[in-house]
Amino acid sequence: MPALGEHHPAFEEYCECIFELKEDDLDVIQARIADRLKVSRPAVSEMIRRLEAEQLITNEAGTITLTAKGLVLAQRVVRRHRLAERFLTDMLGLSWADAHHEAGKWEHVISDAVEKAIDRVLGSPTTCPHGNPIPGSTYLAPESTPLSSLVVGQRFTVNRIPEELEFTPGLLHFLEESSIQPGRSGVLTAASPDGTVTVEIEGRHVGVGAFASARILVMA
Repeated sequence: MPALGEHHPAFEEYCECIFELKEDDLDVIQARIADRLKVSRPAVSEMIRRLEAEQLITNEAGTITLTAKGLVLAQRVVRRHRLAERFLTDMLGLSWADAHHEAGKWEHVISDAVEKAIDRVLGSPTTCPHGNPIPGSTYLAPESTPLSSLVVGQRFTVNRIPEELEFTPGLLHFLEESSIQPGRSGVLTAASPDGTVTVEIEGRHVGVGAFASARILVMA
């Protein structure tokens, strides 16, 4: 049984998912949760009823919103996930993709004491390796714009790879291998009407599809 003040990992997963969908400015509906978590829609419907019974969410006209109680739970899980990603990449040298996968396990078992220790060892980071803010940190959002909104010849610095892209199969590996990472700078060298762009970054020319270029956030 979960300890006092804790919740079943499934509840944590759902609250985390709802938080991250909202963070990416996506409508939080059952179909989108099912797609993100790779579960059936009937299973989502059942879990939504359980989350409502636990007063973790409200579900009005098909739109799902975290309650204050649900938000606290979601922020705790997201914080531990993103701290774990930082630890796994910065300290252990894991790839983005491997760290994201492993952090999905760690987020459910990290205790308060271990969370504080990881934060201290890492120097209280404000973002995960992909630039997404760590809840409870001193993060201040910089002015940013989608990569796809730039014009040819415009320079940029990568700021953030939203969670939506972290769940796109193979994309984290591609972005890391292509040096499209927070803090790296480049220039847009070509753009197609369909949203596909080419960038020069770290001395390489890299093509980025329309789906990713519309979501990767940069500072121009």
